[in-house]
Amino acid sequence: MEQQQAVIRVMTMDDYEEVYALWMSIHGFGIRSIDDSREGVERFVRRNPTTSMVAMLNGKIIGAILCGHDGRRACLYHVCVQEEYRKNGIGQQMVKACLAALKEEKVNKVNLIAFQKNEIGNRFWQKLGWSFRMDVNYYECVLNEENVTTFNP
Repeated sequence: MEQQQAVIRVMTMDDYEEVYALWMSIHGFGIRSIDDSREGVERFVRRNPTTSMVAMLNGKIIGAILCGHDGRRACLYHVCVQEEYRKNGIGQQMVKACLAALKEEKVNKVNLIAFQKNEIGNRFWQKLGWSFRMDVNYYECVLNEENVTTFNP
């Protein structure tokens, strides 16, 4: 039996509940209490209406990427594919769609963060040929202490 091809399309807020359920189903996935709430994602999607993607199969969301930019550099967030659909090129297809949308908007560079302990994610980015930077340090300043990250078991 032939493998059915996933459809990659731009994410809208109508997808939020299903995307959130996908995030919650993934082992070790980090969810932020404010940023990943409906209001937080809506703010992000409103600011970046054409660059976040979902992968659909049989009418169901099986993958998602939040992708946004500041006009100069972009960042990918929450890149994920439902476990049973991994290793079928779905993640690559979503990344390709995000990069095409960013090129359309004249963005020239894309960054992402992969936690060191995320072996699956790190292998994925290495396989795609993304550069691992050893010449920069990552800093953050938390402006809202209520925006807590929890990790799925």
